[in-house]
Amino acid sequence: MKVDMVVMRHSSPGAPHFLSKHIKANIVNAGDGTHEHPTQALLDAFSIREKLGDVAGKKVAIIGDILHSRVALSNIFCLQKLGAEVMVCGPITLLPKYIADLGVKVEHDVFKALQWCDVANVLRIQLERQQIKYFPSLREYSLYYGINKQLLNRLDKEIVIMHPGPINRGVELNSDVADSEHAIILQQVENGVAIRMAVLYLLAGVR
Repeated sequence: MKVDMVVMRHSSPGAPHFLSKHIKANIVNAGDGTHEHPTQALLDAFSIREKLGDVAGKKVAIIGDILHSRVALSNIFCLQKLGAEVMVCGPITLLPKYIADLGVKVEHDVFKALQWCDVANVLRIQLERQQIKYFPSLREYSLYYGINKQLLNRLDKEIVIMHPGPINRGVELNSDVADSEHAIILQQVENGVAIRMAVLYLLAGVR
């Protein structure tokens, strides 16, 4: 069909890279399996910069299902490149064994992670990508890793709450946090449109 660009989301990691070897069009990776989601990382980094003025020197905790998240890996690479410190936090069963090799801090206590960070990027439980049970129940996950207003009130500082969406309300985030002044989730959605427009614009100028 001789298209100029393909925006591709695929269940297999590496599928966009594979396609790029076989057609001349520019390929935008919109998420490949549990591998990466580059434009989400770009909009997340832009949203942090918009809120806090810069990404360099900031402490960002990525909390939740790291093992099955493509957002986590892209965020780690992007944020480190921009000079941020990154921590991952979640149950040991939802953290990849290699994760510490990427130069990130690893924490299993969500309160300690929140106390450390300037920004908490909270990920949803990816039940559709889990072939086995990684924790007893959603209720227990929420009890130990869910973020609510009471937990934030225990901190000795204010932090920024992010989420790539969609939110499992009452699991990883309570509504009193998702809809609070701490959260920039709606700004992320808005910035996502602009960032992806910019990606398409820049790629369109290549050919």
